[in-house]
Amino acid sequence: MSERKMRLGAFLSGSGGNMASWRHPTSVPDGAVNLEYYKTMTLKAEDAKLDFVFFGDGLYISEKSHPNFLNRFEPLTLLAALSQVTTKIGLAATLSTTYSDPYTVARQFSSIDHLSNGRAGWNIVTSPLEGSAANYSKPEHPQHDLRYRMAGEFVEITKGLWDSWEDDAFIRDKKSGVFIDPKKLHRLDHVGEFYSVQGPLNISRSKQGRPILIQAGSSESGRGFAATVADAIFTGQATSADATGFYQDIKQRAANAGRDPGEVLILPGCSPIVGATPEEAEAKYQEIANLVVIEDALNYLGRYFNDMDFSPYELDGPFPDLGDFGRNGWESTTDRIKQLAKDENLTLREMAIRSTTPRNEFIGTPAQVADTMQAWFEGGSADGFMLVPSVLPQGLNDFVDQVLPILKDRGLFRTEYEADTLRGNLGLPKPENRYAKKANARDAGVRSS
Repeated sequence: MSERKMRLGAFLSGSGGNMASWRHPTSVPDGAVNLEYYKTMTLKAEDAKLDFVFFGDGLYISEKSHPNFLNRFEPLTLLAALSQVTTKIGLAATLSTTYSDPYTVARQFSSIDHLSNGRAGWNIVTSPLEGSAANYSKPEHPQHDLRYRMAGEFVEITKGLWDSWEDDAFIRDKKSGVFIDPKKLHRLDHVGEFYSVQGPLNISRSKQGRPILIQAGSSESGRGFAATVADAIFTGQATSADATGFYQDIKQRAANAGRDPGEVLILPGCSPIVGATPEEAEAKYQEIANLVVIEDALNYLGRYFNDMDFSPYELDGPFPDLGDFGRNGWESTTDRIKQLAKDENLTLREMAIRSTTPRNEFIGTPAQVADTMQAWFEGGSADGFMLVPSVLPQGLNDFVDQVLPILKDRGLFRTEYEADTLRGNLGLPKPENRYAKKANARDAGVRSS
């Protein structure tokens, strides 16, 4: 039996990760705005003892956007609703640092953390789409590396605000009339390059101290940021070799930043397609891929390049040489697309289809998928996985009902939750309040002198 356990999250994105998933015979086309549907899947994931469910977000759409993006819930509102029907599973969502305010974000996620009794997670993004600026009265979209500099300061502010109150600051003694210990309330008084925030925050620390911080940066700036601040990192490597390289790089960066690498969890994306035989699994993959019409695939690919119009290019000619175009958005993704097209000599058509329905190593029988996950986990490629089903709810149900029992039988995944907070179930320590930590160190120094 394995002592180290996989960490598993599930990305619940409307009808599924594939842009044509809404057309699948088993899908729920209005899933992205269907609360009962999300409740059912989240409770399925909780019954399976998954670590958390995750909901993405974006701040700009066009007629070319993924159908799930055109009409979907604001994710923190959804987390609040799901917090009331679940008890153990973590609830995580995306929120942009580029188009938000640190004080508001600290309040929002702290509120979710309290509503869920310590099960909130924040996926920190810097918003890749240039069109977002026009929705927030901004004259232009900040450059890639600038957005990460802003994010670094933003996150430090929110962490500071979450420490506004020491854990025992609220006395609430009715007889004496003492509600708080004012010595345990702290103003942040931050003045930085981008933000000026006084504080304190008007809500206490949560049961898990603060929300789990998640990041998905794979560019040079993104990796440095993620290794410095994130508790969990989502990544998109398609092969175990690439995933191992990313894993080792992030762990080393975390160590260089003075962090315990074991407390920085690497969760590659995993889109399992499960069949009773390898042939059946392959047929399922082809069925999903064939749902996408080529015009939509080109639009989907173009979104990574700031809604680039690929129609002038020859569909069955080589993928066009785009130079540095697109690097102010999804920098690591566009770099990976261009490199993949070059390495495999893909046509524009092939690359468009590949972008909507990427192949990965997790297609096969339940045992084959479990074998691959185990190999990645034990081979230094992953601490667990972010499940990204191409079609929902089928993809989640197939994994939970057919693959997960194998992982549990092998001792690779829990059979019961170990804790009642997301941090506890991920095996991460509760962060000590910075002011209490200083006071404890000061008191220890006095006692030793």
